[in-house]
Order: sequence, then structure tokens, then C-alpha cells
Amino acid sequence: MTFTLHVDGARWRAHTGRVLAGTPGLVPVVKGNGYGFGCGLLAAEAARLGVDVVAVGQADEIGAVRSAYAGDVLVLTPLDPRVPSTAPAGSDDTVIWTVATMGGLKAAAGRRVVVELLTSMLRFGFSDAELAAVAEQLPAARVEGYAVHLPLAGDPRARAAEVDSAIAKLAGAGLTQTSRRTTLWVSHLTEAELADASARHRGLDLRARIGTRLWLEDPAAVQARAAVLAVHPVRRGQRYGYWQRRATRSGHLVVAGAGTSHGIALTAPTPAVGLGQRVKTAGTGGLEALGQALSPFRVAGRRRWFAEPPHMQVSMIWLPEGVGAPSVGSELDVDVRMTTATFDRVVVSA
Repeated sequence: MTFTLHVDGARWRAHTGRVLAGTPGLVPVVKGNGYGFGCGLLAAEAARLGVDVVAVGQADEIGAVRSAYAGDVLVLTPLDPRVPSTAPAGSDDTVIWTVATMGGLKAAAGRRVVVELLTSMLRFGFSDAELAAVAEQLPAARVEGYAVHLPLAGDPRARAAEVDSAIAKLAGAGLTQTSRRTTLWVSHLTEAELADASARHRGLDLRARIGTRLWLEDPAAVQARAAVLAVHPVRRGQRYGYWQRRATRSGHLVVAGAGTSHGIALTAPTPAVGLGQRVKTAGTGGLEALGQALSPFRVAGRRRWFAEPPHMQVSMIWLPEGVGAPSVGSELDVDVRMTTATFDRVVVSA
């Protein structure tokens, strides 16, 4: 229990409450590592929020939410008979399956489904040319609406245009009815964009699938901390670590209780869409090529350098002379990517 996520419960819940109040039709996303909190904890929070449906990433995550949440569960990864792990198990009528291929739609006969349309994301979905065939197959399934997964980047007007286009395509294929409202499940629209879409399409019910903005948008509500397990004074020229490097100057080695198994130093590729980002990425890569890497561990308010690459459950941090060494048993603040972090425990304050 050396790597802990500390959560300011009052602040975190105040934020999720604001998102709920500003997002009619909110569908919390509870998937993967549970955004660092764990799927079970997020499922309990979704139940506390009183929502009628949550979304999981894959079918095998359904069980992770069931201990704390009894409502409907939408599976985001499309059902596809060519991929056995996406196939339904049992006949749980509280599960809603996403379908994005004709094979998946046929395999979902008799089940509740959301039909996904292909967007500029180019991830999953029926193309425009396939929508007529979808209309012919729909009577065999119980359609809970249609879905569009939108990109994060780009002009908000482009996302609005994709929503408008999706509604027009559905109408053109005979997949909407004037006698009842159409449900559109969407990802990555802001509260303002959702309100605008609702105003422009009066017969539309929007279900906003939200994960990062709901759970992580207030970074001050959470703090990762790693226990200090050992502190060693090191003189210039002394060897240390797995790789027996020589210290280039005197200082201290701090052994912190978080390593690669916790997600330390594991990062997703940068999008690097601007010149500034590309320069920063190139500079960081150059330092790593020279054996220098800035750690996510903070001592005296600053991130400190790794003494060597992190180990599986601990990391060795270099402190130069003049920086006060922490005491064994204290904790270091750690800057982590929550979606790749695995904590030994999560502590939520009242």
C-alpha cells in the first residue's frame, strides 16, 4: 500500500454534481482502470448521482460495476461476432449493446441496441451507404437510439455539423419517426454544444456519454502520493542502482514506493499538433537518450530527476545537494496520468 490516490470527496462530488446538473441525459463512463479511481468506486458514485444508465468500455467490465450499480449498462465496444470477446453472455436485459456492423446487428437480434454511425473519428460505425440496409434489419432488434463518437480536436462548429449530418442521414434512411422522439448518444460535446444541439433539434433526446470531464476535470480534487521507503546519501563518483551508474555529484537517493506496475513513466504518445509541443517532445526525447528523465515525483515543490529508470514497484529519485531529503514514511506528491495509473489504494475523504 505504498502508492495512494487521495481524493477530496467534498470537492470531487461538488464537481460531479455540477456536471450532472448541467447535462440532462448524463451517462457516466466507467471503463478501463476507472480513470484511476477503479470501476467499482465510480459505479458507486454513479448510483449516488441517480443516473439511469452507465457506459462501460467492454463487455467484461459489466461485472465490475454490478456490485454497486443496478441500472442499465451500455457497452461501448461494438458487438461483433468476428470478435468472440464482444459477444453477449446470458440474457441480461439491463445491458444495451452497441452495434456498428451488419453482422453485429444480426447477432443482437432480440436485444437492446444502440446503432453507431461512422463519424470523422473513423473508429466504429455504419457508413452512409449501409444505413438503408440497417433500416431493413432493425425490426429484429430493440433500438435504444443511435450514437456518434466525435473528435476532441477541431472547431465546435464542425462537431455541430456532424450532429446535424447524422440526424439528416437517419431521417433520409427512414430511421427517425415524426411520431416519437429520437435518442442520440453522443461523446465529446460540451454543455454549451449539447444545449445548442437540443435547441436546433426539438425532437431529439441527447444522452451525453462523459468520462474524463465528469471524473477528472477538477485536478485539485485528487492527488497521487507515494511513500518514501528509503533515503541514502550519495557521494560524487559512488555507484548505485541496477545499472551501477556513477553519481556525477553528491546528493541523496530517494526510494519511492511507486514503479512501472503502478503506471509510473508509462505515457501515451503525445498528439504534438503544434510547433511548441513538437519542440518540447523532441527535447524530452533527447534528454532520455542521454540517460536523463524527469520523474513525476515532487520534492520541495519541484519534479525531480529519475536516478535510473523506474523499477516494477519502486523508483529511485535523485536529489542534489542543498535540497532537503524527505524522511522515510513521508509521502511524495506524484504527477500521474490517471488513465494509466494503478493505485494500491484510493482514500476518499468525507
